[in-house]
Amino acid sequence: MDTASSGSPATPPGPPQPPRQNNRRKVAAAAAAASAVEWYDYFIFGIAAALVLGGKFFPSSSPVAEVLSSFATFAVGFLARPIGGIIAGQLGDKRGRKPMLVMALTVMGVATTAIALLPGYDQIGVAAPIALVLLRVLQGVAVGAQWGGAMLMATEYAPEGKRGLYGSLVQLGVPIGVVTANVAFLLTEALTDDAAFGAWGWRLPFGVGVLVLLLAWYIHTRVEETPEFREAERALAERERAERERKEALKSGGEKATDRSPLRTVLREHLGTVLLAGGSFAVNTATFYIIITGVLDYTTRDLHMERGSVLTVSLLVSLTQLVLIPASAAVSDRLGRLPVYTAGALGIFLWAVPMFLLIDTRSLWLLGLGTFVTSCFLSIMYGPQAALFAELFTAEMRYTGASLGYQFAAVVGGGLAPFMMVLLLEVSGTSMAVSGYIMLLALVALASIAVLHKRARARQPAAAAARPGAEAEPA
Repeated sequence: MDTASSGSPATPPGPPQPPRQNNRRKVAAAAAAASAVEWYDYFIFGIAAALVLGGKFFPSSSPVAEVLSSFATFAVGFLARPIGGIIAGQLGDKRGRKPMLVMALTVMGVATTAIALLPGYDQIGVAAPIALVLLRVLQGVAVGAQWGGAMLMATEYAPEGKRGLYGSLVQLGVPIGVVTANVAFLLTEALTDDAAFGAWGWRLPFGVGVLVLLLAWYIHTRVEETPEFREAERALAERERAERERKEALKSGGEKATDRSPLRTVLREHLGTVLLAGGSFAVNTATFYIIITGVLDYTTRDLHMERGSVLTVSLLVSLTQLVLIPASAAVSDRLGRLPVYTAGALGIFLWAVPMFLLIDTRSLWLLGLGTFVTSCFLSIMYGPQAALFAELFTAEMRYTGASLGYQFAAVVGGGLAPFMMVLLLEVSGTSMAVSGYIMLLALVALASIAVLHKRARARQPAAAAARPGAEAEPA
């Protein structure tokens, strides 16, 4: 069943011994680092897709066709993310958060390093784009598995009243990943000329993927499992013992007992919650990939702005999220997740048109202003999102439920966004079509949040009755 209101952290399912403060910090730092390196590996593909992969792996006489093919490969990674979320969610809810996080890091490190070494179309023909797509699928599976593991490692170790803040440390992996990915490409561009960048320079940022394997080893050997999972595991062992006894008793009667499956439970009993979570977040992930990937292609190819300058603007804008994400999460620990979340979604809706009006001026300063304001609203949503999704599900199904909601949003929003942006620009000839696309997703988000808010309010009387003398928590 769903847990307590989204207004404040859910009550842990049992009385495990609270972890030591230094252990909390170590786990939170490890989870944040895991998120950062995973997103770095994931984002360098998006930047490369906008700048170079089309010509290297999908040569065509049409620049638009090359970019569409490249962005379609970028989207494939998003389609694979729910697979990673399902696999890791099932195993993570049964076997632990840490093993799945280690597995995700290992797969990502191997896939990203392989892209750095992959020959292009000119060397191995059609095998090149096929291999690139397969490696992108592995990246998608890895990041789909990673988010739930890192998020739960942080939030389930969080002290009382700070689940939002601790969850935001994992969310910081996104801007850190964007910043480091942009820095990697800016440094590569500074150290190579156009010919060298196109020939081999673009591969260098992918080579950093090997460092992910070192982090996987560190987490495997030095980080403990979360207290909430250990308590859920103890409760699960009791249920499984009772289930075995029941199976034995039912054998003579011919009845069939069912095995516990977090995925089956979530899909059968909480599918609506998964869809609402995904619907609430799709606008965030879509708008994010539009401003870091779609806008990079649009400004350099259509508006003829200088590549290095646009990358620098993207880097500086992403730096602001390092402050705004934890700040919005801390506010949500006091005011509730949903009010903060709603403010961000409403801001994205209202700013969608002004953002592209500013970008279309071809001014770097106005490009920075337009994307900076958008980034602020994205951060306001993204800060409390990890804690919000964690609190929608109980510990024994939390990895599966939260991961499915997040990855559903990633497929519907982020994966298609750069492709849809190029397609809308080509068909309509105006960036206002992209603004309309963002506004439509924002309306879906606001409607989903309204239903989640209504459900949270409906749960409060029951929660208050279960805790005599306690006041209802803010939703």
